[in-house]
Amino acid sequence: MKSKATFTDSHVEKKIKVKRPSVRYWNEPQKEDKSRDGENTGEAAVQQDRRAKKRKQKDETSAEKKLFSEKSDPFPGSAPIPKDRLQKFKRKDKITKPPRHYRKLKQVITRSEEASDLALKQAARFDLLLPEDAGFLEGDEDEDTCTISQEDIAEAVDITSGAKYFNLKLTQFGPYRVDYSKTGRQLLLGGRRGHLACFDWQTKQLMCEINVMESISDVKWLHTDSMFAVAQKQWLYVYDSNGIELHCIRKFNDVLRMQFLPYHFLLATASATSFLQYLDVSTGKEVAAICTKTGRLDVMCQNPHNAIIHLGHSNGTVTLWSPNQKEALVKMLCHQGGVRSVAVDKMGNYMVTSGMDKKLKVFDIRALKPLTSYFLPAGASCLSLSQRGLLSAATGDVVQVYRDVWSTPVTKPYMAHRVRGSVWGLQFCPFEDVLGVGHGEGFTSMLVPGAGEPNFDGLDANPYRSAKQRQEWEVKALLEKIQPELISLDPTDLGRVDRATFEQRHQEKVQSLGFDPHAKEKFVPKFKKKGRSSAGAVERRKKQVAHVDQRDVIRKSVEDKVKMEEQQKRKEAKKAALSRRKSALDRFKK
Repeated sequence: MKSKATFTDSHVEKKIKVKRPSVRYWNEPQKEDKSRDGENTGEAAVQQDRRAKKRKQKDETSAEKKLFSEKSDPFPGSAPIPKDRLQKFKRKDKITKPPRHYRKLKQVITRSEEASDLALKQAARFDLLLPEDAGFLEGDEDEDTCTISQEDIAEAVDITSGAKYFNLKLTQFGPYRVDYSKTGRQLLLGGRRGHLACFDWQTKQLMCEINVMESISDVKWLHTDSMFAVAQKQWLYVYDSNGIELHCIRKFNDVLRMQFLPYHFLLATASATSFLQYLDVSTGKEVAAICTKTGRLDVMCQNPHNAIIHLGHSNGTVTLWSPNQKEALVKMLCHQGGVRSVAVDKMGNYMVTSGMDKKLKVFDIRALKPLTSYFLPAGASCLSLSQRGLLSAATGDVVQVYRDVWSTPVTKPYMAHRVRGSVWGLQFCPFEDVLGVGHGEGFTSMLVPGAGEPNFDGLDANPYRSAKQRQEWEVKALLEKIQPELISLDPTDLGRVDRATFEQRHQEKVQSLGFDPHAKEKFVPKFKKKGRSSAGAVERRKKQVAHVDQRDVIRKSVEDKVKMEEQQKRKEAKKAALSRRKSALDRFKK
């Protein structure tokens, strides 16, 4: 059988016709052969391009005005923002604008207000995008949450959260002071008998562990996770995260308690010799040394809102200090006995104190008045406030956590836990539902649902930042360092104009010059030629502008009259209020 030969391939390739797409108005006109009527095609392309642009403009304008359904937008403009959400991010009130002749200052104030309003609205809008919510521990019906043990909580939560509850048995060198880093990743432990250790408490990776062969009073992280300060028996020492001694500061002796101000790069120390000292960590210089004259200083706390230091004393008073004054800003009598511990919330509104009189008191710092008072059978030796407003109080070997202390009267604790030894240090971990407890038998990490802030600011304290991000953050923080001279009770005073000082300077300038440079100059008619500056013409020109000066005089007289009437009304209202009061002798009147 003969097979037929088939030729599928050929040495000559066939030309495949490619179908060109039709020309659209948004595409550029394709270049044609110049030999075919070049001028005609150029004019047609220009006309086509013009038509396309007109069509596009019409489409854009119609798209703005109408939807696809050919109906107008029922909700024009941006979506409204709720007032409560705006109030949450509000930082300051509007500044009163200066008079008309301060034009540049007026423009600067308006621009700054516009920028702050834009930042406020953006923060309120992006609040919806925050991924995490804060939750609290809720029991079954007729179940008290303070009876739920830590083991039950660790079993109920996921594996990652359950691993955050652990105990470190360190019986040889206790009791221990505790301090978490600003990001909440690193933990620093300082034993009374010289044991010092820092590690990543989530991964349990040890960074360094040494024994300083000297008693330790307090430990504190500095601006980064690679440096920490230790108050030893005689002097103040600074170590790095590898346990290498960096500095021995002999000016700071007999230090008992420490607080670090992160935005000012200041380390505040309270000593047994009644001295409050400030060390600038960025330059290594002593900023201020204040003799408080109140005896041994072993109770110390800082207000995170305004960087004011709170000191508790043995006579029951709490004093507020800044590095700018040698005297206390405020003195408050809080307890009948000595003050044992002080804590301030992160917004700087409330202060909680515990004393030897076995009372736990809550104060409003803004009004400097007590709000509530609670009686604890054994008193509280250590206090700590979380980012969400939970209060932890240690009485002996029992740690109790309270919820909503300043808003509603509390009758029972939110959570309770018994540790192995007497508590010596207590602190909540930032951005975590964890409470670190340092006691005589070591360290305990407790699970406290609802304690930490669920959403962190990645530009300020990022728990997941890399080494490069940490370096960049450190440089920016040093550039934005706040000077210690700006520490005051009310930080909003910095944005206000000191009108009294301005008026003083203005009066001094008037006295030195002999005239008011800001006063309005009196109208002097310009000399004109050709007989136009005759006496009658000059008087006529003066009469034309006379009403301007009269208007200012009338306005001032009206303002004075209104002020006088207001003062008179106040006096009459006072008299009427006094006349309405009944005295004890009124009952004898007929």
